[in-house]
Amino acid sequence: MTKTIFIASAEPYSGKSIVALGLVNMLLGKAQKVGYFKPIINHDPREIKDVHIQTIIEHFNLPVNFDDVYAFTRQEAMQHLESESQGEMIDTIISKYKKLEENYDFTILEGSDFEGEGAAFEFETNVRIAKNLSAPAILVVSGGKKTTSQIVNDVLNMLRNFEAREIQVLAIVANKIEQEQADDVRRLLESQLPAGTILAVIPSDKGLESPTIKDIYQELNGKLLFGEEYLSNQVDNFVTGAMHVPNFLNHIKENVLIVTPGDRGDIIIGSLQANLSTSYPKVAGIVLTAGSEPEEPIVRLINGLQNVVPIMSVKTGTFQTITDIAAVKPRITPDNVKKIQLAIDTFNKHMDVSSLEKKIVTYESEGITPHMFQYQLGKWAKQKIKNIVLPEGDDDRVLKAAARLIAQDVVTLTLLGNPVDIAASFKRLGLTPDPAKIQIIDPANSEYYDDYVNTLYHLRKDKNVTLEMARDLMTDVSYFGTMMVFKGHADGMVSGATHTTQHTIRPALQFVKTKPGISTVSSVFFMCLEDRVSVFGDCAVNPNPTAEQLAEIAISSAETSKRFGVEPRIAMLSYSSGTSGAGEDVDKVRRATEIVKEKRPDLKVEGPIQYDAAVDPVVGKQKMPDSPVAGQASVLIFPDLNTGNNTYKAVQRETGALAIGPMLQGLNKPVNDLSRGCTVDDIFNTVIITAIQSQEA
Repeated sequence: MTKTIFIASAEPYSGKSIVALGLVNMLLGKAQKVGYFKPIINHDPREIKDVHIQTIIEHFNLPVNFDDVYAFTRQEAMQHLESESQGEMIDTIISKYKKLEENYDFTILEGSDFEGEGAAFEFETNVRIAKNLSAPAILVVSGGKKTTSQIVNDVLNMLRNFEAREIQVLAIVANKIEQEQADDVRRLLESQLPAGTILAVIPSDKGLESPTIKDIYQELNGKLLFGEEYLSNQVDNFVTGAMHVPNFLNHIKENVLIVTPGDRGDIIIGSLQANLSTSYPKVAGIVLTAGSEPEEPIVRLINGLQNVVPIMSVKTGTFQTITDIAAVKPRITPDNVKKIQLAIDTFNKHMDVSSLEKKIVTYESEGITPHMFQYQLGKWAKQKIKNIVLPEGDDDRVLKAAARLIAQDVVTLTLLGNPVDIAASFKRLGLTPDPAKIQIIDPANSEYYDDYVNTLYHLRKDKNVTLEMARDLMTDVSYFGTMMVFKGHADGMVSGATHTTQHTIRPALQFVKTKPGISTVSSVFFMCLEDRVSVFGDCAVNPNPTAEQLAEIAISSAETSKRFGVEPRIAMLSYSSGTSGAGEDVDKVRRATEIVKEKRPDLKVEGPIQYDAAVDPVVGKQKMPDSPVAGQASVLIFPDLNTGNNTYKAVQRETGALAIGPMLQGLNKPVNDLSRGCTVDDIFNTVIITAIQSQEA
């Protein structure tokens, strides 16, 4: 069951608030604790608090603080766009949302309001937020001042945009639809929407779409003279009182707002009398322009009346006042209980609530985004802090990554090297990591040295390793770091920034060895693409694996995938798909696929299959229409090292993907290798996945 729903629109004033109120009301009947989160708000809350947030929190008495339910103001979000730091913004939103989500059974997410410039950026940001939070969506489209074809096209375009990013849409809300359009809109959408998509067509309703006197009073910064108790009066239309009273009275309609200069006592009194008369429609209120107020005799007369509608004075002239009133948009405020209840009733009347509840219960997220993946890595690492040894303490990249890891409190570290030199390097780089969380060891002068030498000698003497050879080997940082892991003085090791893969892995293969039942040590990369994370194996260790080894690599990679939150759908890659090709190489992949199916019938696996058929839904459906993996593979197993290593590097360079790894699989304890061209980010991420591995070692 999903724990969140994202309410999104692609335009301002679409009526998202009706859906939000209806959803919270619906979910409070199913869950004890319901949260609410709006990632981007329009204004700085120190100046103007978001009215809709206040309404949701106060009306339902939700146990949330205002400051916890948003991440950025619109201005701050635009600054991230201008500085090209949208990724950092998404990371912050994920972190703040996840902190809130932990305290609630269900959380409503509401997209931004599209006020001002930057609508395209805003829409894309909303899509990215929904994708990164793995939230199914309810899309809201306004029918205000649109033809039927425009409404239908807007719905289908928005739906296509969300589906293209693999965001499941639970329901479509076509809101503010004129009564005469409603049947056509419903019929046309039902014939074109995907099967199972819930459709709600909500007719236009002045009770929800008209502002109140209070909305106008606050927007115009008016001075209230009379009628404070009737500020919730609904304003459906307005008229200028600039004619003789008999003519003016003919223009009064239900819920009218009268705009007139303050010296028109005849209009004021006529309006008040019309409101009291059963022969005339209800008057909502009166606005007096140009800063004028009624003369003393008129004021005295008004004071003697009962049920006086709100009368306010504004500084602007009549024409400007009318323009300003026309621009006022309706709001559902915390004190307007009548309007809140109308919104909830409207949602319940037009939304298929029971079907929506079933969709929420049965929804399952099938993917994980790079931002969410990295957030989860940090969260998992913090659950049980582990000590990781970094043998290359003389490399600046390692020291920078070490300082960042310590600052984020995800691991403790052991650095190998000369303590004086490493301390000097930290100082030179301007880094001041907490010394309580980093120990620096010079292998040859370590208290562990003699014990490690003897241990290595006893482990390897049958391989012709002498005591003197063991002494020499134990001055090598790779051997010393690996022995720390073997002896339990460190939980895992990450090396390879300046050493070869063979230099890093050899000691582990010699005495850490493989897990029971595993004969093949292999590797995976977590490929963080734009909107998904894929697992690539094996791209670093085995040059030309046999069918049996390929099968073992696939099974190990699937287990790794599952452990790190990526649902495994295994593609055994080759130069042909299905039964279309023949030859020694493709037969090896075909045999490996059969072995996986025999050993692990619970795993979804397809092979042989080409890369494009594995990852592209359109190609996958064309080439292998009945496959549960084609077009949506998450674990890609390459037939040999040449193919795998070149492919991961090509994907990384051409798409800008972040490649985390390689992470070694099959060893009794985690030892991981870096590329000698690695960045600080590579080291940082590899240490974190090593720490997570060690939690189960």
